[in-house]
Amino acid sequence: MALAQFLFRGPYFLKSLTATSLGRMLKTPICSWNNYLRKVSVHGGKSISTKIVLGIETSCDDTGAAVVDETGSILGEALHSQTDVHLKTGGIIPPVAQQLHQENIARIVQHAVSASGVSMEDISAVATTVMPGLALSLGIGLKYSLELVKKHRKPFIPIHHMEAHALTVRLTNLVTFPFLVLLLSGGHCILAVAQGVSDFLLLGQTKDIAPGDLLDKVARSLSLHNHPECSGMTGGRAIETLAQQGNILRYKFTIPMQRYRDCTFSFAGLRSEITRKISKEEKEEGLQEGQHLSCIPDLAAASLYTMTVHIAERTHRAILFCKEKGIIPPGKETLVVSGGVASNQYVRRSLQLLADATNFTLVCPPPRLCTDNGVMIAWNGIEKLSAGLDIFYNVEHFRYEPKAPLGTDISEQVKEASIKVPALNLAV
Repeated sequence: MALAQFLFRGPYFLKSLTATSLGRMLKTPICSWNNYLRKVSVHGGKSISTKIVLGIETSCDDTGAAVVDETGSILGEALHSQTDVHLKTGGIIPPVAQQLHQENIARIVQHAVSASGVSMEDISAVATTVMPGLALSLGIGLKYSLELVKKHRKPFIPIHHMEAHALTVRLTNLVTFPFLVLLLSGGHCILAVAQGVSDFLLLGQTKDIAPGDLLDKVARSLSLHNHPECSGMTGGRAIETLAQQGNILRYKFTIPMQRYRDCTFSFAGLRSEITRKISKEEKEEGLQEGQHLSCIPDLAAASLYTMTVHIAERTHRAILFCKEKGIIPPGKETLVVSGGVASNQYVRRSLQLLADATNFTLVCPPPRLCTDNGVMIAWNGIEKLSAGLDIFYNVEHFRYEPKAPLGTDISEQVKEASIKVPALNLAV
């Protein structure tokens, strides 16, 4: 049957059809119809073009790419994880990460675009992480992206990695500005208020290492890479798994920075305290090479608990500060938690208790979108494209920035407010 016969039956009939049914009835490849239906929406007989962004992520050790449209549909995505390589080397080695990005970026981008059913001609812009991250990794993504936009004459949208994490939730949930956001990852720990697409108020951040780094280092000290229950797991996942079997009361570690009434985080002191305790236990048990401590589950539970209490206390203060200053108006009390460590279920349950106690709504992206990925970069590109922000056509002198603050720093105002946080039981 001819296409004209279908169109004659009206736009609402056309909208009710799937790409699969159209492809079968007209004997046209499904990918071609996916392409057509994404590019065109029928309304009153008029065709309206859809914004589509290709996102590229190489800020650390994962090579990610995705194609997302303005409705939030993930048209195609691909991800190459370097986890197995870095587990063998005991951590991320920047030159190794750079080489793996170089080897995989073209394949990953091509796969994402191919899976999307659209061509580069249909893509409205290319969005790429340019800050913050590992310099060698950022360089690979930026170089490839700039070559791509020049070749296809597309606008370029530079992306702040942590801003992308913060806004990913708006792809999956109906979250409006302003909202409080807690970003937890291997390299960052940030509390901020998202007031707009590129408008953030920084309330506090870590002054040394991040929670993901803490968990990785504790896992390394416990030799969890060769523990029978943790094969192939990242450090954070291994700690979370073993902690489920442990007793948080057996070891009592010091909760960091309780004397300071601000939203600054610190995990380096806790890491040192846990490492000392591990060394002491190893001496007392007289371990032979290849053996593991019998108390690993208890150490994992106590470590995860102490880290989480520290995070919850600072977040509690941020909530009280926002209420006191009227930064987040009544009816919009939302706490968004994102980043790799946000996929930790113990951390999520604890922050849910905090949200319930303060009448906030806790919202988290799906776990697979909490870790680094191309989808969040593409979505941030859609947000910026829709808002008309940071869209560049001349890309001759673009540079990446390994270190880049998020938003306007008002952490001193938080410190001056000196808000006392009431106790909250997080022994969940």
